[in-house]
Amino acid sequence: MLRQGGIHPVLARVFAARGLSDPRELASELQALVPPGALLQIDAAAAYLADAIQDRKKMTIVADYDCDGATACAVALRGLRAMGAEVDFIVPNRFEYGYGLTPEIVELTAREKAPDIILTVDNGIASIDGVEAARRRGIEVVVTDHHLPGERLPDARVIVNPNQPECGFPSKNLAGVGVVFYVLLALRAELRKRGTFDAQSQPKLDSLLDLVALGTVADVVKLDTNNRILVAQGLKRMRAGRMHAGVAALFRVAGREARTASPFDLGFALGPRLNAAGRLQDMSLGIECLTTDDEGRAWAIAQQLNEINLKRREIEADMQGTALLHLDDFSPADASTIAVFDDGWHQGVIGIVASRLKEKFYRPTITFAPAGDGWIKGSGRSIPGFHMRDALDLVSKRVPGLIDKFGGHAMAAGLTIRGEHFDTFTQAFEAVGRAWLTEAQLERVVETDGPLEDDFYSTQFIELVDGQVWGQGFAPPVFVDEFRVVSQRILKDKHLKLLLERNGRRYDAIWFGHVDALGDKARVAFRLDANEYNGVTKVQLLVEHAEPA
Repeated sequence: MLRQGGIHPVLARVFAARGLSDPRELASELQALVPPGALLQIDAAAAYLADAIQDRKKMTIVADYDCDGATACAVALRGLRAMGAEVDFIVPNRFEYGYGLTPEIVELTAREKAPDIILTVDNGIASIDGVEAARRRGIEVVVTDHHLPGERLPDARVIVNPNQPECGFPSKNLAGVGVVFYVLLALRAELRKRGTFDAQSQPKLDSLLDLVALGTVADVVKLDTNNRILVAQGLKRMRAGRMHAGVAALFRVAGREARTASPFDLGFALGPRLNAAGRLQDMSLGIECLTTDDEGRAWAIAQQLNEINLKRREIEADMQGTALLHLDDFSPADASTIAVFDDGWHQGVIGIVASRLKEKFYRPTITFAPAGDGWIKGSGRSIPGFHMRDALDLVSKRVPGLIDKFGGHAMAAGLTIRGEHFDTFTQAFEAVGRAWLTEAQLERVVETDGPLEDDFYSTQFIELVDGQVWGQGFAPPVFVDEFRVVSQRILKDKHLKLLLERNGRRYDAIWFGHVDALGDKARVAFRLDANEYNGVTKVQLLVEHAEPA
């Protein structure tokens, strides 16, 4: 069907393997987005915010401290101000106030900003006590979030979240920034209906799509059809040079070219530099970077963010070394999960360390750091088939009182426990892992798209592949074939540089992070890459996995 729709034969095979069957699912025009009305309560949110703007009510955005939260805050600020709202923001320091709209944050917001309305972005669905505290102070709360709700919902004025019960929105994978972008679309339609502006004079919300794309990719939500449209549109703006000053500055400081912007750039170059602020200091610096229109200021902040990120890398490398010492006698064969605690760790970086350990050992992993007063905070990362938040939920039901609070989703979650209960937690968590995970699920699997025909080892085909939006849940193609290993050497003490041959054709290849030599013949799983050197572009294979053939 895809081939009949005019799709390149190899791409048709790749797309079909990812569950697509209709060329329309590859649409990247904004008209193809699921309409906002499909989100539960979005019309109520739009009407309420429109009234608030007309009544000159003061709003304060309470943001989360990661890249999704920062972009969501910037999108909300820019969008609401463009529609005439009186709006400011506050972003809690994660070390003092923890996550979400807590009673302490409500108190801080009331004291510093005295708002009539609090709007949460990328948090709030679990903030039952915080919403209650706000209402007691006469502050109404509008929750916009995408995280999974607990058993009860907060008593907010209105909640927009595709994952709340009864919401029929077909894309459950919107990031926090995607949800707030949708709220702005609905609000603009409501203000148009009220005659505040017409189709000509209304604010151009598509100018926010660079921020929407950045937050969506950095939050590693699944790139379903709807999210791929948002990301494709954002990338298109970046490539055309029509992006916000802060986004341009982040490209520059990361040494990446905006005119060839890819999801990889957003997830691995821009996202981490924004996230570093929330991890080590506080995210208001990141938000200022995304909300300033002053190019000089944006560049100065981007450089600061880059410095913080370098510091984050140092701390992370140090913590990873310690973690491997803790796991020196860890035998993956005897365990389904990993939990590690060190009293010298930095709680802003434990999530990244959990991620690295999960990659190394291929086990659901939670790393803990001290959080003061005898508490420790954990950050978990999972593998396919093990729902991290549900696992914590089960532990908390089996051992009541063990977990103070927890939240998150399938692949990542966070929690707080007492330091003295670490061993009890480790055992309870392992028990869930043993019950839920089969031996097969604990084996790392490299999924491939099969062999690639000789004609498509070309820079033209690579361009075609690079023009698509790949990412979480829509992985870029990995091909596999047998090659003769012509030569191999170790590069910079840590990478394997190869010359491979197949059907009389030779290809340069590199296996990053591997130094073990291959035999004369190897079965290689690889991605295609166009490598430019001295003005000449050649096909290079990026090895994902290799084994003797």
